[in-house]
Amino acid sequence: MNKTLLVCLLVGLIFAGSVLFPMPVQAQIKVAPSSLSFGSLSVNTRSTAATVVMTNDGRRSVSITGVSSSLSEFIVTGPALPLTLRAHASASFQVVFLPNAAQSFSGSIFVSIVHHDGETSTSSIAVTGTGTSPAPAQTYLLSASTSSLSFGNALVGSSASQTMTVTNSGTGSVSIAQAAISGAGFTFSGCSGAVTLAAGQSLTLTVSFAPATAGSATGSLSVVSSATNSPTTIALNGTGIQPQISVSPASASFGNVMVGASNSQALTIKNTGTASLSVTQAALAGTGYSLTGLTLPLTVAPGGSSNFTVGFTPASASSFAGSVTLVNNSPSSPLVVALAGTGVAPALQLTASPVSLSFGSIATGTSTTQSVTVTNTGNSSVTVSQISESGTGFSVAGFTVPLTLAVGQSMTFSVTFDPATTGSLSGSVTITSTASNSPATIALSGTGVQAQISVIPASVSFGNVAVGVTDPQSFTIRNAGTANLSVTQAVMAGTGFTLSGLTVPLSVVPGGSSTFTVGFTPGSASSFTGSLTLVSNTTNSPLVVALAGTGISPILQLTVTPASLSFGSITTGTSTTQSVTVTNSGNASVTLSQISESGTGFSVSGCTLPLTLAAGQSTSLSVTFDPATASSLSGSVTVTSNAANSPEVISLSGAGTAPTSYSVSLSWTPSSSSYSGFNVYRGAQSGGPYSKINSSLIATPAYTDTSVTAGDTYYYVATEVDTTGVESSYSSQVSAIVP
Repeated sequence: MNKTLLVCLLVGLIFAGSVLFPMPVQAQIKVAPSSLSFGSLSVNTRSTAATVVMTNDGRRSVSITGVSSSLSEFIVTGPALPLTLRAHASASFQVVFLPNAAQSFSGSIFVSIVHHDGETSTSSIAVTGTGTSPAPAQTYLLSASTSSLSFGNALVGSSASQTMTVTNSGTGSVSIAQAAISGAGFTFSGCSGAVTLAAGQSLTLTVSFAPATAGSATGSLSVVSSATNSPTTIALNGTGIQPQISVSPASASFGNVMVGASNSQALTIKNTGTASLSVTQAALAGTGYSLTGLTLPLTVAPGGSSNFTVGFTPASASSFAGSVTLVNNSPSSPLVVALAGTGVAPALQLTASPVSLSFGSIATGTSTTQSVTVTNTGNSSVTVSQISESGTGFSVAGFTVPLTLAVGQSMTFSVTFDPATTGSLSGSVTITSTASNSPATIALSGTGVQAQISVIPASVSFGNVAVGVTDPQSFTIRNAGTANLSVTQAVMAGTGFTLSGLTVPLSVVPGGSSTFTVGFTPGSASSFTGSLTLVSNTTNSPLVVALAGTGISPILQLTVTPASLSFGSITTGTSTTQSVTVTNSGNASVTLSQISESGTGFSVSGCTLPLTLAAGQSTSLSVTFDPATASSLSGSVTVTSNAANSPEVISLSGAGTAPTSYSVSLSWTPSSSSYSGFNVYRGAQSGGPYSKINSSLIATPAYTDTSVTAGDTYYYVATEVDTTGVESSYSSQVSAIVP
């Protein structure tokens, strides 16, 4: 069905019940400003450009054919001509004053206009300006012999100086009012008050840098004068450097040293400063201490280092304090390094490592070994006379006694854990020696563990299974023991039974599990029995899982849901889809060999053939209705298979309906009888923006817009084009709502 929406669009002014376009009105050109005054300007000097704006205040387009100046001293630059100005549009040009003589100039700028009806007119603006003779000018410039002074590195507490000059490089005298310096460590001399320099005359200044601290320093010398480039500034920079001493370690502790024995430590002098470090004296204090490896005077470059050694040899069992004093050229001179040490009498001491052994969990019937190290930590030789063990499952080996260990010497032996039963076990190793802490005891612990196997379910009955069909069942092996379970053999017995998913040898951690599958495929309608035997490292090995099942004759049955599809009314050119589920409702596999549709506008998809469905398995089909004609239609989908109830037929029905189209009809009243045509503009919102929708001029005051969409709102305006091609402004707006 076609529905036409008629909208009457009125354009122009309402008069006596009719809508008319306004009558043409002569264009009015306004030029602003009406006059320009450039004031006084030196001869042959170009002024800043002044802008003149031309505005069309009329309702018709005009043409600007020329913009000219009555005097060559007033130069006009501006738009390319001729230029068309539409109603209410503006354009601009620029005027520059360039006097060529010392006198006054007065002239006019003329704007030539051609109106829509061919008439011409001229607008003008007055321009004035005065040329003046340039006066010779003196220059007042002060220049420095350098823009910067760099003093480089200077030792803190010292001073460095440089000279520089400032010269009057202009043609007139320059008065120096003051000279000032900034920046830590910088000073100057050579200018104590006001000084006047004639043209070409110079003044010498001396700048000094005396850093008080280490680090980079910057500053500036500023000379304030009557010169046009005042102040004259000279950048200053320099770096204060000084040595910094440190000793690593900052103090030395020798700990306990046996009387008569010697211990030494290395110390490092470092210069972390920025100047060379000079060590001139090294004084050692304290009984039992010695100093080697330090030759004086010693020079250490910035960032460098030098090593020396301090020794400690106690003569008695007592504590001793001492120091090394270093005199140097750094701020922290003198630097004192504290020394400490203790003389101890001889001692007999034996240490075992580790002091205890934990063997963790070990499977019964297996063993594991760990090592023990015995060290003489005293200051005299020790003799080991016996090493013995206690506790079930523990043994020691790897040594020969008696054995004498010198100071710091070690010996290693092994301890083995071999549990015969499950559960926690403990023991110890005893080391007997001449040491003062004999006997030394090492605690022992361990746990005997064992694997356990179970299978869930313990037996399986597959029940009734169609001949030739495979029914799988999942089994889980579990280890409820305390050691790793190892399954080394899996033997399947019985006709029709198969094993998958179990690879031997299989290892299962304590508390862990592993899954496998047993399938039953009967070859005939009869009862079958079988078994699965698992050989493992457990006490109940082998474990037997009983199997049973019955083969029955196959039933091939296919069920289709729904049995019919109704698509209702569908617009021609569109489509809709519904699903059909095909299920194997028998007890054996069914193969779909063909799926076909009949009836105009119906199609079926979603299934790749041939397709085999196991018992209980389903697949989906998509049936699409795409009517090409407006009428009631019917058809069917046929599913062909090897099922006993093949073929299955699904009935189909639906109706095609014609689509609905829309258009917007527009009409208006011309403002006059002399027109070339009309244009129609359309927008998506009130007030625009608008876009023209006709490809060529519309000859009559009416138009039908067929490119509209249902549910949208449109806004229209129209224009009239006269016989000269001039287009009017927009008419009043109308709107149209498409259902």
